[in-house]
Amino acid sequence: MDEWRQNFLHGSPMFEPLRGVGSGLAEFDRWPTLAELNALLSPEILTASGVSVRFVAQGTKPTCLEEKYEARIYLRGEVQTRSENWHDLFNALAWLAFPSTKSALNARHFESITQSSEAGNRDKTRDALTLFDESGVVVLYSDNELAGLLQDFKWHELFWRKRQSLIGQMGFLVFGHSLNEKALNPYIGMTGKGLMIKVSSDFFSSGKVAQSEIVDELLTERFSSGLPISNQDLTPVPLLGVPGWCKDNRLEVFYENTGYFRPQIHSRRSS
Repeated sequence: MDEWRQNFLHGSPMFEPLRGVGSGLAEFDRWPTLAELNALLSPEILTASGVSVRFVAQGTKPTCLEEKYEARIYLRGEVQTRSENWHDLFNALAWLAFPSTKSALNARHFESITQSSEAGNRDKTRDALTLFDESGVVVLYSDNELAGLLQDFKWHELFWRKRQSLIGQMGFLVFGHSLNEKALNPYIGMTGKGLMIKVSSDFFSSGKVAQSEIVDELLTERFSSGLPISNQDLTPVPLLGVPGWCKDNRLEVFYENTGYFRPQIHSRRSS
């Protein structure tokens, strides 16, 4: 059984997007109950099908499509949540922090489940949706050069030589609840899957709450658009390389670890 950490949201800058919605958890000296988590659902969160989201106990193994995890959310608003479990707690916090995006992802999942059930196989769209939901990092940028360095795995140049340029031109926001769980005990090798979103330079001068709301809108637009998405649309992001996210990256030698900051043999981008 996992041990409760009362002030866990202040243990890493990676948790910053969750601090507002999860501030009440600092009052608990033990794991919150499902009823207490549901009390945080104010204002009401709706799925794309129009039903209210609520956190419920994990059910038995599904025997039909309607009982599958994503289907239960879409059809009945039931987010199955294990008690005293960090992974599921971070998923609940993601619903609170990014309600529109989580609803849009769920709708795409349900559509994919329905289509794959008819076709008899799981499609690449659902694989990519799951990867982003679990390990996604939103990479916000206003400078194309910096975005190119990230996509081309030029970690040393991006995170060290262009360190000051990142301020006001590129930001990283952890979305995936599996990544948040890992951030409780960060380690070399910890890598997210980045979804690149271009924004205006004004974005970076807005407050953190406003930024999260804008990101929720932008992600919702992306996942509701019907545009195809695959694993190839997500670029690796070595999270401990992001300036300020690890005390060791204050030294240049940190970025010389090519086992973590691996070079890319071939560019992901077309020349």
